[in-house]
Amino acid sequence: MALRKVALFDMDKTLISRNSAELYIQWQRARGEATTWDQLKLSGWLLQYAVGWLDAPRVAERVIRGYAGTREQELRDRCDEWFRSSVEIFVSEAGQRAVERHKARGDLTGIVTASTLYASEPLKRKLGLDFVISTELELDDQGCLTGRYVKPLCYGPGKVERVERLLRSYDLSLADACFYSDSITDLPLLEAVAERVVINPDRRLARLARSRGWTIERW
Repeated sequence: MALRKVALFDMDKTLISRNSAELYIQWQRARGEATTWDQLKLSGWLLQYAVGWLDAPRVAERVIRGYAGTREQELRDRCDEWFRSSVEIFVSEAGQRAVERHKARGDLTGIVTASTLYASEPLKRKLGLDFVISTELELDDQGCLTGRYVKPLCYGPGKVERVERLLRSYDLSLADACFYSDSITDLPLLEAVAERVVINPDRRLARLARSRGWTIERW
């Protein structure tokens, strides 16, 4: 009997073809909940992300602080509505097929993303995945967000730490894992797993993947 494996998938520009933060701010603007300045700030952060200059913990702290006092269920409901109206159409058909191939082999499947559980859980349900590993938001005793995240941030080395923690609960390790991602920011996890598949890579990751002979796919 084959040993069980695990397939890990990044979310933005991998399982979905767009950046979820961009889709969320566009949804907020359409509802009158965000301004042009909010969108410009996000564009600046995404540019820093693309060139590798983003201070992700600082930006995460700044964004998440704005949710202090929000009830968890309210955010969950909002993200479900946002996913149905603005994200579902961008789910990658090739990504869905990759998920189904792994499920057919009996592999565990899951999302690993810097986004929150509330943003990624609807995609998990749609694709029938086993789990989500994401940035975790702190809650108070009344089920409201405190405006802080639970360390480590699910970004860069933090992704590796969070993945290792979850895989231990399944009696698995990174040696049993395959990871699909588009971004150089995921290099720590890409280097840690047994198999990596680079999807629609950014320029730096494409160059690195070619030099190391990693599989590159266009979804």
